[in-house]
Amino acid sequence: MSTSARLTVAGGWSMAAIALLHTLFFLPHPYWGEWLSGELWSHGAATESMLGFWALPGGFVVPLAVLGLLVARTGRRGDAVPAYAGWAIGLWALGCAALVGPSGFLLGLVPAGLLIGAGAARRSGGRRRGAEASRT
Repeated sequence: MSTSARLTVAGGWSMAAIALLHTLFFLPHPYWGEWLSGELWSHGAATESMLGFWALPGGFVVPLAVLGLLVARTGRRGDAVPAYAGWAIGLWALGCAALVGPSGFLLGLVPAGLLIGAGAARRSGGRRRGAEASRT
């Protein structure tokens, strides 16, 4: 497996791990009972409960886990996602951290760096192969 593919797999698994850690951290949240009882359907939920819902199960956790698993699969197949995916995740994480202060958003820099590194490794590998082909 190439360096680019290994970095892509690691980036994908790190995204899935962040989603899992986020879920485990907020699992004992006090509003789960309200959410599961249907309070959100009746629009009788407190504002804090609504905000908590959009920060937890209605937020980024499931899409981040799915994206992470897709990226890991892409890497296992020997491919890499475009480096702009890493740049977008990194800018998003930094922007969120700038708004709320040091938090778990900074963990987003891990998959961002891995995906940016995978893109760089893919480009340098392509240049190397091109140089070797021109010598023959």
